[in-house]
Amino acid sequence: MKVCVYAICKNEEKFVKRWVDSMKEVDKIFVLDTGSTDNSALELEKLGVIVKKEIIDPFRFDIARNKALDMVDDDTDICVSTDLDEVFVKGWREKLEKIWKDSTRACYTYNWSLDENNNPLVSFISDKIHAKKGYKWTHPVHEVLSYDGIEKRVIDENIVLNHYPDINKSRSSYLPLLELSIKEDPSDDRNTHYLGREYMYYERWEDAIKTLKKHLKLEKATWKDERSASMRFIGRCYYNLKENDKALKWYKKALLEAPHLKEPYTELALFYYNNKEYEKAIDLFLKALNIKQNYKTYITEWFSADYSIYDFLSVCYFNLKNYNKALEYVNKALEIKEDERILNNKKLILKNMY
Repeated sequence: MKVCVYAICKNEEKFVKRWVDSMKEVDKIFVLDTGSTDNSALELEKLGVIVKKEIIDPFRFDIARNKALDMVDDDTDICVSTDLDEVFVKGWREKLEKIWKDSTRACYTYNWSLDENNNPLVSFISDKIHAKKGYKWTHPVHEVLSYDGIEKRVIDENIVLNHYPDINKSRSSYLPLLELSIKEDPSDDRNTHYLGREYMYYERWEDAIKTLKKHLKLEKATWKDERSASMRFIGRCYYNLKENDKALKWYKKALLEAPHLKEPYTELALFYYNNKEYEKAIDLFLKALNIKQNYKTYITEWFSADYSIYDFLSVCYFNLKNYNKALEYVNKALEIKEDERILNNKKLILKNMY
């Protein structure tokens, strides 16, 4: 089989070597440079990547990715779309060829967020490996692949793509592109949810609430995990507006919508924690810990996946003067992360015990 990687790029020189090393199991690599002012294109070409330069104005991700896909040879069997801040775990092509049986699309594990020890925090199934013919990208941002026929999907969760983002890179283009996306397709539930979330990130609380409520009313908004997330975000917005009664109402609605997830338990627990209602918080944190299944979706929150629940529990128990339990949970937090603040908490607990 002929396997090719394609990507878009702008000012990602520092990622080039790592990315190419990860992608070079394929036959060819294609990159559309959309206006780099650093040496991204030159460094890619040095490593044998086929590069084309084109400024897309006004910029939108679907057009850029479609132009990158157009660069890929027509006789390619499998196209692999990645970004330059992503890295495949070695041996991925062999696994891909084993599952590709008259398929049109392949799914794999995408670790969107990892801790300093390379352990996944937010992990979900992604699907940006596809046949050459019949696919195109749609939506200005948070773009997705659309197919003009009946898809045949395959999956191997042992194909792993890790994400190592540049935390200093601006995402200022996302908001206007999301607004454009919803203007183009007001019925799109996924990007309506994303737009509400983006307003929340910008602390535009009223706009976020309005948009997230719109998401919940859309006919296609049926996925309970995402609906629950919209409800949690509405709760966050009301909390930041100091409307605690409304915040509590929406946190509880989120929990009723998706009681199979850790996130609504944890977020409601954090509401009680911040209001110093420690017994209520403890009950909810423990219920979150009792959920053993880790759902691979982008809805996963870092505070439900790392040491945070143990950390919060230790503080709750300390404030209730249950120092034995406080010590138990601070030790569990420290098993995951040796943090100076948590170490100081442990010292304070021990001081109160003896």
